[in-house]
Amino acid sequence: MHIDVGTLGYAMKILIADDHRLVIEAVKAKLSELGAGIEFVLALSVDELLAGATDDLDLALIDLNMPGADGQAHIDEIRRRHPAVPVIVLSGYEDPAIMRSALERGVLGFIPKAYSPEVMLSAVRLVLAGGVYVPPMMLTALPPGIVAGVSPTSAAGGEPFARGGNGASGQTLEHLRSVLTERQVEVLQLLSQGKPNKLIGRSLGISEGTVKIHLAAIFRALNVRNRTEAVVAAQALTEAQQA
Repeated sequence: MHIDVGTLGYAMKILIADDHRLVIEAVKAKLSELGAGIEFVLALSVDELLAGATDDLDLALIDLNMPGADGQAHIDEIRRRHPAVPVIVLSGYEDPAIMRSALERGVLGFIPKAYSPEVMLSAVRLVLAGGVYVPPMMLTALPPGIVAGVSPTSAAGGEPFARGGNGASGQTLEHLRSVLTERQVEVLQLLSQGKPNKLIGRSLGISEGTVKIHLAAIFRALNVRNRTEAVVAAQALTEAQQA
């Protein structure tokens, strides 16, 4: 259900769930810049969220801390009931562990409320285009298992090593390049920008099926389990290269 905002031939339907009316109205006003005629569904509690969510939603932005919430159970319920609806968490929490937990549940973005409206709009555009938005602050707290590189030994089944400082990132990149093909490195670079498979394939002149094959190799090399973890690791690599 990923959408190319630039080619929409119909009005979008977006759900905003937050227990603060002012937050809802501010988010609604900013998202109106996506295009004309957007239909907004508003929810101030988990009960209203579950009642208002439907399969024809183009996007759902959901707060974690709202009346009726039990941790992230309401996120799980929305994902269970409407698996095709892209979900973004919009939250006052800035704990990387909470961000990671949400992303592992299948949400396609986590936007801290402390971020600017422009960042929020850019993140929403990315998700609507089929990408995944990972907050930069999450990259500074990569947990064990999400690594920014891997040695040839670890790629063959040994232990991964984490990214370090003072030149360690350069060594990490060298190790990664030694286990990936040039094409896979290109796929990784586009992945780090949050691009969906279709756009990666279009950029490189290859099919989506070929992109998926390259991604499988990248997941193994980065020692990650899914696309979300790969995006985090890939973005960490990009930051390390630019540092």
